[in-house]
Formats: sequence, structure tokens, C-alpha cells
Amino acid sequence: MGRSCVAAHLTEMDPTSPEAHAELARRHKAAATTVLGLLVATILLAVVAFLARPYLTEKPPNLPLDMAVRLIILVFGLGAVVWRRTKFQPMRLQDITGLQGVTGLLRTLEKTTVQIALLGAAITAIGFIATLVTGNDLYTYWAGAIAIVVLVYCYPTKSSWVRALARFTQPNPEQS
Repeated sequence: MGRSCVAAHLTEMDPTSPEAHAELARRHKAAATTVLGLLVATILLAVVAFLARPYLTEKPPNLPLDMAVRLIILVFGLGAVVWRRTKFQPMRLQDITGLQGVTGLLRTLEKTTVQIALLGAAITAIGFIATLVTGNDLYTYWAGAIAIVVLVYCYPTKSSWVRALARFTQPNPEQS
């Protein structure tokens, strides 16, 4: 069985088939595990910042650095919302399902979820780096809080993925 036959089989997969549900379960588990892992990493960085407080020497306020960190975190936080809304637009998902089938839809759901989770992890990392540079542990705390909001926002619920699969793979009566 050649690679093109396997790709054709996955594109033509029936959304109610056991293979489709197995693919959904596998991709959902991967995305959910990634988000939860990054959530744990965010909390651990906040704990590290708390434990490192006695070893950090607070430097005088650096207003340009403070504003840059806040602006970057704001852009990443709002960017995560915009990115998710853009990637999960119904017309876009419908087109992906039409061109790539069930597998393309599930791949898009997984990939977008992981991308948004990585934006949340980047927010945490920026806050932690700012803590190391300035000696002020509050950067890690509030960046971690924003990252947790982003990670909870992007956490994939299996029921929403099942609804998306059902919604975008049902036959369109207008095409008959």
C-alpha cells in the first residue's frame, strides 16, 4: 500500500468510523497533554521564581524594559485570542475539511491548539527572563497568571472537537 493510497484513505475517512474516532482521541490526547504540560511548567516557573527570591538582587527600575515586557506579553496574550479565532473560523474549517477530510480537520484543531499553548509558554518564559534580568519576581507571577489564562482558554475539550467533526463533515444538502 503506497503512501498516496494511505493519504487518500485518510482523506476519505468516514467521520462516524472507528478510525475517525481513534484519530480524534489520539490527536485530542496529544493536544491536551501538551497544554497540561505547559500549564505545569508555568506553575513550576512561578515556584522557581519564588524560591529564587533570596538569590535575586533587585536592580533599579528600568522603565523601557518594563514597558517592553508588558507590551510583548500583552501582544502575545491578545495574539493568542486572535490566532485562535482566526484559525477556528467556520468557513476556514469547512474548507479544510472539504480539501483534506477528517484528518485535515483534526490536524488543524491539534496544531492550532498547540500553537496557542506555545504562545502561553512564551509569555511565561518572557516573564521569567524578566525576573532574572531585573531581580523582580513579580514579572514571573503576573506573566504566569496571563499564561494560565491563555492555556485554559486554549485547552481542548473533547466534546467541542466531536461537535466540530460532526458539524464540518456532515453532507451539505445544497450540493446534492
